[in-house]
Amino acid sequence: MTTPLYWGFYGHQLINRYAVYLLPPEMVVFFKPHIEYLSTHAVDPDNRRYMIPEEGPRHYIDLDRYGVPPWDSLPRSWSKAVEKFSADSLQQHGLTKAFHDHDRQRVLKLAAEIGHYIADAHVPLHACSNHNGQYTGQKGIHGLWESRIPELLAEKEWDFFIGKAIYIDDPGKFIWERVEESGRASDTVLTMERQLTSQFPPDQKFAFEERKGVLIRQYSSAFSQAYDQRMKGMVERRMRASILAVASFWYTAWVNAGMPVLKEEGF
Repeated sequence: MTTPLYWGFYGHQLINRYAVYLLPPEMVVFFKPHIEYLSTHAVDPDNRRYMIPEEGPRHYIDLDRYGVPPWDSLPRSWSKAVEKFSADSLQQHGLTKAFHDHDRQRVLKLAAEIGHYIADAHVPLHACSNHNGQYTGQKGIHGLWESRIPELLAEKEWDFFIGKAIYIDDPGKFIWERVEESGRASDTVLTMERQLTSQFPPDQKFAFEERKGVLIRQYSSAFSQAYDQRMKGMVERRMRASILAVASFWYTAWVNAGMPVLKEEGF
């Protein structure tokens, strides 16, 4: 069974795509024509994990190793957050500087990759040491939460009419609040799956499905949807929060750069 350890290529691409529509018209004029780039390259940080050893730790923080909420011993400075959640693309003023310098290609690259790290911060299993249920006999739960459920439900049932991007006064405080929310939810993610597994017919938990001509074993639709219902829509809420956060970080960087005039072909 495949067990991707991320929002899933589908999820990350969807988050960046929907984030574009939360931007003001002055930004949409540039971002929308490049929406395919922003979606496709949302997964670049995950692709780098297979080539750059130090990339992997940038996607996780094991909050449970720092005590209990509110994790007072953990540094909250922006520089420390950057160390945890980004590659070179997510630096203080990185995207802002690209806007200010009218660096079209760098704006697109940084916007796409920043979207990835911000989205990861909204995932409960990125904020605990038991990333994939490896300590509790729940291996595969990461892919179930991040990939399987969104692929089954996102476009058919979820609502992505979220509103508009907001200006973030304190980016460091904002992202740490999201990380702490994820950390607090991690126990629920694990407990709910364990409870459902104990009550679900064992022969119906998994199913074989064909993908790109290959037959794979994965969580059944019935189990995945029952798990989503048991969590009362947590995955949808976190994806919606991710979309708003990504759009808001893009918007904040643009405002901080002096709101340069954007055009379809560049600026």
